[in-house]
Amino acid sequence: MLEDGSGSKRPYFDLSDRRKMSARNAALDSLTGLRWWAAFAVFFFHMTAFAPIPIFPLFEYGNYGVMFFFILSGFVLSWSWKADLPVRAFYMRRFGRIWPSAFVALLLAIPIFYSFNPDPAHWWVKPFDLGILLLSVPLIQGWWLAPAILFSGNPAAWTLTCEFFFYSLHPLFQRAYIRISSQAVLIALVAIFVGILIVKSACFASGGQGCVPLPLPIERLPEFVIGMGIGVLAKRGKLLRLSPWMPIAALGVLFVYLSFGSALAIPESFIQLSLYFANEMTLLLMALTIASVAQRDISGMRTGFKSSWLVKLGEVSFAFYLVHATVMYVFVDIFGQLDVSWKNLTWYPIVLVAGLVIAFALHAWVEKPFEKKIRRFSDRIKLSQ
Repeated sequence: MLEDGSGSKRPYFDLSDRRKMSARNAALDSLTGLRWWAAFAVFFFHMTAFAPIPIFPLFEYGNYGVMFFFILSGFVLSWSWKADLPVRAFYMRRFGRIWPSAFVALLLAIPIFYSFNPDPAHWWVKPFDLGILLLSVPLIQGWWLAPAILFSGNPAAWTLTCEFFFYSLHPLFQRAYIRISSQAVLIALVAIFVGILIVKSACFASGGQGCVPLPLPIERLPEFVIGMGIGVLAKRGKLLRLSPWMPIAALGVLFVYLSFGSALAIPESFIQLSLYFANEMTLLLMALTIASVAQRDISGMRTGFKSSWLVKLGEVSFAFYLVHATVMYVFVDIFGQLDVSWKNLTWYPIVLVAGLVIAFALHAWVEKPFEKKIRRFSDRIKLSQ
């Protein structure tokens, strides 16, 4: 039997010991497939700046793909956590996983988003500023809220500032999680979510008085920590028996409602309240989606998210995320920003394929080789201790 973190041994639901061992080694390919759909949603979000179609308000909620990445990142790191891996080796592996591709993507983005003499009509092109650009090399630009810094270098890379911050804290939170019972982990997750609601409600009630915006790595940390807790529970066999299509369908209904609710004669005050708490509703539904999909994979059930082509796209989703905006703004630079039209749909597969070609090259020639080299080096550190 598996220990639940408190030192006691107890059965978890109806999983046999053999199935528990299998669960701990499950590849969870469906979550890799879901990563692609999250990246695809972000792609649609950014495409509204180039080729909007009449339902573009719905596409604007594609930015929540980033929230999915943060939750999933916490889940995967806790799911794959090995207590015998030195912290230094853990940090090296995270660095090797993220930084080389991010640096190459930064080099690709600079000619698109910077100029020594930018055209005022090209609002996405910023004046060249070496000092600001250098913040993107160690991926610390996300600690500033000023858009010129936050979205400097490769505009999509602000999320990597958050990820590096999350990685720095992961061993600390992981040790805290594994020392407490599964019930306590669940209570902690509920407490985090309720705490978010309390703070958000207080800001809403006060009209924003005294609610100071936090740097995004701190503001988004709860998403990662919630993902970690779900990963710990999944690894212990505390599986959520829920069809993943329920939270996925709820997400679809939520985004349609937020996009077009005003056209359904719903009171404006209720719509505004819903928009204010959209982050929290999405966080809950995405957490349930990840938990339920992971449960299906661990149990060997079908999910619809682990076909070979979808898993492969999920594997290159990080590289695609890094380059897709850069590729899209090449098209914006050439063709300009298009008016809203259904005809713009023809541009989506064109930009998508162009982004995927570069993403596959980045994945094959940079991401995987560097990750393997640094992983081998970190393994030597592990063996030497």
